[in-house]
Amino acid sequence: MRTKYPERIVCLTEETTEVMYMLGASKQVVGISGFTMRPLQARKEKPKISTYIDANYDAIKELKPDYIFAFSDIQAEIAKELTKQGHQVVVFNQRSVSQILQNILIIGSIIGKQKESEKLVSSFERRIERVKTASVKLKYHPKIYFEEWPEPLISAICWVSELIEIAGGKDIFSEFRTKQSAKERIVKPEDVINRNPDVIIGSWCGKKFKKNKVREREGWKGINAVKNNKLFEINSTIILQPGPASLTDGLEELAKIINSF
Repeated sequence: MRTKYPERIVCLTEETTEVMYMLGASKQVVGISGFTMRPLQARKEKPKISTYIDANYDAIKELKPDYIFAFSDIQAEIAKELTKQGHQVVVFNQRSVSQILQNILIIGSIIGKQKESEKLVSSFERRIERVKTASVKLKYHPKIYFEEWPEPLISAICWVSELIEIAGGKDIFSEFRTKQSAKERIVKPEDVINRNPDVIIGSWCGKKFKKNKVREREGWKGINAVKNNKLFEINSTIILQPGPASLTDGLEELAKIINSF
């Protein structure tokens, strides 16, 4: 008897859905997060069974999944409940670029797409290396403050901090990249002033980055980024997603900003 790979996968976050589609396993995806934007095809054709912090347990049960893919400690309670209900749940918690790539390999091994996952990872590694090689030749490597949230100020999560450096910038709060929770990445307004970034990049999850509000912050008019109008927004859907989006569109946007110097 030949053991079958799982044929019905529920993805509670966007990045696993995108990986599944990139691996040619779209038919195996039977349910997705309502926050899924990539790929657009998935959003159009798959039932939405969760948000980021909630899940429709009855709808998931009806889909009869072989596996459920979840992400991070924020979905720990959802994963716990689904496990109690008898489902097989895999909770990923990738935080770095290398872990994002490892995650793709793990997904590939679970669904029987090992070769495809290795090929996909290699393509991302080549893309990253091209950007990194080009960034070494830059005449100037700007200091960058990446703001994930405005109240309180939250600096870049690990993979974003790494991508900033790959693209040729210097994350002014790189010492916080190893911190697991957002609370551990809270920074003080005066620390941003003192470190005087050349660039401020906003990516407020679910909110529009308001440049004027940033300019009006007390004491920030003297920051080089504000004085030289180097305030940029990167959509959170392409940079705060620990999957293909950040390694492609997100990295490309960072490179464009940094290359403008």
